[in-house]
Amino acid sequence: MHYTSYSEARAHFKDLLDDAGRGRVVTVQREHRSAAVVDQERLRALLASSVPARAEVVAEAGGWSIFIPGLPLAADGATFGVAVDEMVDALREYAEDWQDRLLDAPNHAGNWGLVQLVGLSTDEQLRDWLVGPGR
Repeated sequence: MHYTSYSEARAHFKDLLDDAGRGRVVTVQREHRSAAVVDQERLRALLASSVPARAEVVAEAGGWSIFIPGLPLAADGATFGVAVDEMVDALREYAEDWQDRLLDAPNHAGNWGLVQLVGLSTDEQLRDWLVGPGR
């Protein structure tokens, strides 16, 4: 479904959301740009499978450290679970910073998928993405 204007999309908003929820391609034209409307969980699942966590976990000094190579993120905790929770918090802070000021920075612009994944995920989903389900 393609809506050629914001007004047309607004007039068919329920249909637009229903189609997106069913997995149909839905776009809305506004001036010279087109935006896609997608089901949140479908997008989150796609991002989770296409944006690798690459988290590295290290036991050190009686605790645990987690970092993601290539990102300015690291977390520590006395236990593995605490370290993972701290990394989830660090991911949320990074996503907020990216939205506020880093999205146009050349060395951060490529992290759009990660930021979308963080924004669309619950803490539990982020934990599973970082270290695998049930860990």
